[in-house]
Amino acid sequence: MTSSPPKTETYEVTLSRDEQWVVHYVLANRLDEALDADEAPPEWTVEVLETVEADGDTERLTDRQADRLYDALATYVDREETPDRDVDPGATVLGRLEDVREV
Repeated sequence: MTSSPPKTETYEVTLSRDEQWVVHYVLANRLDEALDADEAPPEWTVEVLETVEADGDTERLTDRQADRLYDALATYVDREETPDRDVDPGATVLGRLEDVREV
């Protein structure tokens, strides 16, 4: 008898248009960096980018995707050269990712 694979937990994260833009920008840069280095982009990046581009305001992210997005956004928000207009929306997304993971 085979058992079903464990169900992947997902988290719903609601993003405003500005927050979606910041997430999209960070992920698109990750993809560009990989392609410029003649590497395959990380699968999670492509998956989350497709989710954000699906034209909804609620994103469903897996545990792994939420962790990696958090790390990528935290790095972006903490950079000195990040435009001020991106810092607040990026920080808000970080807070939302923390909130949904604590539930």
